[in-house]
Amino acid sequence: MSEPRPYLAEGPSVGIRPLTLADGAEFTARANESRELHRPWLFPPRTDDTFRAYAGTVIEDPAKAGFVVCERDGGAVAGFININNIVRGGFHCGALGYGAFAHAAGRGLMSEGLGLVLTYAFDVLGLHRLEANIQPGNAASIALVRRAGFRLEGFSPDFLFIDGAWRDHERWAITADMRPTPPRSTARGDLEC
Repeated sequence: MSEPRPYLAEGPSVGIRPLTLADGAEFTARANESRELHRPWLFPPRTDDTFRAYAGTVIEDPAKAGFVVCERDGGAVAGFININNIVRGGFHCGALGYGAFAHAAGRGLMSEGLGLVLTYAFDVLGLHRLEANIQPGNAASIALVRRAGFRLEGFSPDFLFIDGAWRDHERWAITADMRPTPPRSTARGDLEC
């Protein structure tokens, strides 16, 4: 669906690139197709207006980095990964948010994409730690971070307000020195995100 654009990093099956406003039509179409997959865990933007608001904050806020995971064969958007709440100084940390789209679920594309984002976050952005807060019943999301080498660090009751209620979350994290050997990629630090 989407026009191929230069990638920040590439693996065998996917590439990652910055989220742009031009991704709106494909992103919202994929989000609408994926509604059943995402509920009750995730509520990505499904209209032009909500996408513009979401993308605007991800693109303009220096404390965020938003990526789309694209299939290398054709460039279709398979999912998205954001690094939110990036803090520098002595912390050098960010919080991950992500989601696969239904057509890509279960194909290993997000695992590959997350590996590329980890490499980019640690090697290019210079972060030391990434965290993912996941609702305990979200088995697919927990499996994704576990495969990527994250460790379970704790449990936070009533952590995030999602779908009208405060939801419990497990806290998962990885540091630069914990990560498995990065996948072979063509990570490029010369492109801005």
